Amino acid sequence: MEIEFLRGDLNYKGEDEHQIEYKGELLKYRFFADFTLQQDIIIEVKANKDNITDDAITQTLNYLKASGIRLGLIVNFGKTSLEYKRLIF
Repeated sequence: MEIEFLRGDLNYKGEDEHQIEYKGELLKYRFFADFTLQQDIIIEVKANKDNITDDAITQTLNYLKASGIRLGLIVNFGKTSLEYKRLIF
């Protein structure tokens, strides 16, 4: 994915660190999104032979909530054909 982002001249960050805010205060905890694209989309990459799991959906929704980013994409490369799920928070 990173190669395609570079080829497309897209603004992205890999292993992007996000601070977690709770009621206006920053917590000491952080999370790392696989990619943040254009500062607007969190992308989580999976390699699961099964379908995208509820755990992956919950994880991505939590990342969206914590970061304030509204759009998330889970991409699963583990199946014979690409599987993805778009999430909006």
